[in-house]
Amino acid sequence: MAVVLVAEDDQDIAAILTRLLTRAGHTVLHTPDGMAAFERAVADRPDVVLTDLGMPQMDGLELTRAIRRHPELADTPVVMLSGHLHPGDGQPTAAGVCAVLLKPCPNDKLRAVVQDLLDRGPHAHDEASTGCPAHWPVTA
Repeated sequence: MAVVLVAEDDQDIAAILTRLLTRAGHTVLHTPDGMAAFERAVADRPDVVLTDLGMPQMDGLELTRAIRRHPELADTPVVMLSGHLHPGDGQPTAAGVCAVLLKPCPNDKLRAVVQDLLDRGPHAHDEASTGCPAHWPVTA
């Protein structure tokens, strides 16, 4: 069973994501801000991190950069789910996000992206990396 860390400050959205991912067979860990998510990632080594962009203490981009700098977390797949990005925004890719989904995101699309990253497993995220789907564009 895969472990998915959800970094989301909106409790209603966090509850929906937790239910959706749990029903898909994953163990879900939730944190309400980026700093707590980073600390939880260091402690629990999730298989995938699903993060919001706008959060207190550390936003999703800062969280992703912290994960990429940490030697034991650097290859962890990260998905950003946000209502504040626009298609073509390059900030998430530059930070090392593997996939970006815009809120509201269809449940089946979210499950498929998380599963694809789980199937790929840990992988490099440097500029030359072709292992990260990444450089997937921002999508609805």
